Amino acid sequence: MTPEQLKASILQYAIQGKLVEQRPEEGTGEELYRQIQAEKQRLIKEGKIKKEKALPEISEDEFPFEIPESWKWVRLSTIGITQTGNTPSKSHPEYIGIDIPFITPGDILNGQICYNNQALSLLGKNVARVCDEDSIMQVCIGGSIGKVAITDRKVAFNQQINVVSPLFCLSKYLFAVMQSVYFTTSMKERAGGTATPIINRGLWDSLCIPLPPLAEQKRIIAKIEELLPYIDRYAASYERLEQVNTEFAEDMKKSVLQYAIQGKLVEQRAEEGTGEELYRQIQAEKQRLIKTGKLKKTRALPTITGEEVPYDFPASWKVCYIDDIAFVTKLAGFEYTKYISDNLVPTGIPLFKGKNVQNGKLVLSFESYIPESVSDELPRSQITKKCLLTPYVGTIGNIAVFDGSFKAHLGSNVGKIELLNSDTQTFILEEYVLWYLKSTYGYAELTKYKKATAQESISIDAIRNVVIAIPPLEEQRRIVAKLEEILPLCERLK
Repeated sequence: MTPEQLKASILQYAIQGKLVEQRPEEGTGEELYRQIQAEKQRLIKEGKIKKEKALPEISEDEFPFEIPESWKWVRLSTIGITQTGNTPSKSHPEYIGIDIPFITPGDILNGQICYNNQALSLLGKNVARVCDEDSIMQVCIGGSIGKVAITDRKVAFNQQINVVSPLFCLSKYLFAVMQSVYFTTSMKERAGGTATPIINRGLWDSLCIPLPPLAEQKRIIAKIEELLPYIDRYAASYERLEQVNTEFAEDMKKSVLQYAIQGKLVEQRAEEGTGEELYRQIQAEKQRLIKTGKLKKTRALPTITGEEVPYDFPASWKVCYIDDIAFVTKLAGFEYTKYISDNLVPTGIPLFKGKNVQNGKLVLSFESYIPESVSDELPRSQITKKCLLTPYVGTIGNIAVFDGSFKAHLGSNVGKIELLNSDTQTFILEEYVLWYLKSTYGYAELTKYKKATAQESISIDAIRNVVIAIPPLEEQRRIVAKLEEILPLCERLK
């Protein structure tokens, strides 16, 4: 149970008469109601308030839940003075001043009121709607409908707020009722409007309130105020527990990934060969592609020294560069200028942008497309097979696998890592490389040449220079299978 749910439960118990016992000597809600009506009649007679339109009696069908026999169901406006605010005309700058706070929905937050944002002059006060301290303000329109607070001073308020000033009834008790799930739900259910929900004053006035005797109201509030510090302590403990759970899950995930890329997650099997043998096969495929003109020869990278490898890998693994096992590229500037910028259309071949790569997954919701006729003019940025995509501007270090199920193109700021697998033989699994680069070490490698500009960035060469350790293919398969088994369990721990 969350702290919010616990507080809601206590408030519901309170307004159902289950938080404190009933005492016959304290009278009844009916008797209190009659006192309130007598006071209203006196105020009407003296001209201090206007006579209200009579509201219908509450039928049993309207009772939302059972209350004690000594309580009474009443309409909100029958136990106080209600009003809707207004906003003095902005064409009169003389209405603005420092004499009385002017409250809007944005000033009500977490049951408190900020009195320091806007204020009216005495002239402004005379044309505004004003309520006294110990009145209950409630937002009655928009996304913040239901927000409620008690005033501790005289204030003016705008037309998006309704106010009730209770008579012979505790403001704190009425506040407890009006912040309950029952009351706020009732408001929202009766709210009209589609884009912007709003409950008009008449409907708000007619909402049902459970009314206990005044002495019982006092004991209810005393009990709530006694319990609130415990709720706060529970909230602090709950927050710490949530943080621990999240951190534990993340730490567990990091540990599992680290074990995986160190060769400690699954055993090594001699019959599966070595990473060195696999590496030679990849290099042979690479030379074939270069020879046939399908791949350009890249600049030779320096030999990887032991100092560049932060920990020991199994002897059967091979340490190399991403460039040794993959074709890494991006959308060229001339491609964008010549073929894309003036050719974008509502449908066609989608462009992957940085926002399409999120949390290790692809978001297949596209903003930009290029015509099918233009696609083949862009072989460098064209995506026609399974590969990895990673932003090189903005969210550096994010990476995801594209399954190659449809044709697409690299858009701005997204790089492609296309592994050198042949049409007939797989050497490296995209999923293995994904998890490697999402490990603590892999992420550090991918981001170590990050440039701190307005938007963080890395070069395509920096991606090519990432050091990676590759196990034999069958071991890659077992590592990926084990990770796909364990990592969802880590997520469930959050």
